[in-house]
Amino acid sequence: MNRKQDTETSFTQDQAFHTIHEMIQVSKQRMKNDGILFILWGWTYFITLFLLNFIPSILVTTPPIMDTVRFLRWVLPLVALLLTILYLYKRRKQVKTYASITLRTIWITLLFTMVAVNLIHFNVLGATNFELQHPIFMVLIAFAIIITGSIIRYNLVVIGGIVFGLLAYLSSHFAIQTQLLIEACAWLVAFVIPGHLLYASRKKNNHA
Repeated sequence: MNRKQDTETSFTQDQAFHTIHEMIQVSKQRMKNDGILFILWGWTYFITLFLLNFIPSILVTTPPIMDTVRFLRWVLPLVALLLTILYLYKRRKQVKTYASITLRTIWITLLFTMVAVNLIHFNVLGATNFELQHPIFMVLIAFAIIITGSIIRYNLVVIGGIVFGLLAYLSSHFAIQTQLLIEACAWLVAFVIPGHLLYASRKKNNHA
């Protein structure tokens, strides 16, 4: 009787490990498919921070140019958000795993956390200190990136998150102008590069 129970227990454990392994593999593949989102948001914020914030801060520009720049600062993230919603809507019927649901929860929670931190920041200081806001937001984003990479067991994403966090600390030593440049580099390293590599690996697997 005990031998039968041990066999059933061992079988159940094997099933559990097999299920976990499958979930990780499915999540990895989904992340490779979703590498397009890393590319989308990485380039969106790199362009916004570098071309639409940092460059205008060091160049003499005319009022019409600045009006266009301010308009694009709002439009680009909005377009990226709409494309993300459309992408997720089209993929809503695909198989959902515990890991994929967790990842979605992490990034939605990050958004609300950033809003809450900004409100607390404003209530305490009576104004928004952008030199403080940028590094704090970067740390929160770095945390989400590292957790994402850990869940799907993808070291490239984890490394990108660590670099993002280190650049957040580095940016805290500089004025807002330099912070914009550092944060732009952080998005390039943690989002654009991993995104392209993830998407390339997806295409390679599809042709294999």
